[in-house]
Amino acid sequence: MALYAITYTYSDDVEAVTAAKPEHRAHLRSLNEQGILIASGPLEGEGPADALIVVNADDAEGAAALSDADPIYIAGLVTERHVQLWNVVIGGVGGAAE
Repeated sequence: MALYAITYTYSDDVEAVTAAKPEHRAHLRSLNEQGILIASGPLEGEGPADALIVVNADDAEGAAALSDADPIYIAGLVTERHVQLWNVVIGGVGGAAE
């Protein structure tokens, strides 16, 4: 298992995104309870609404599959998604670093 960073850029349809967030958060909460999701939350700043989701997965395809099952992604409210291996070198997140 390795850590993967998944970033989302949400649709500009704020009402639809807001309406989808309870199911989205329930999905993430379930992953967290299973020990798969390490952390998630919005990225603050100028520009579009973005979020970061950090998960444990065997590979990038497995991390993407977790996102594929996210109700907000299924609803088409994620306009951009990036899945990247996160190689923690200094510090620790979820026991993944030395």
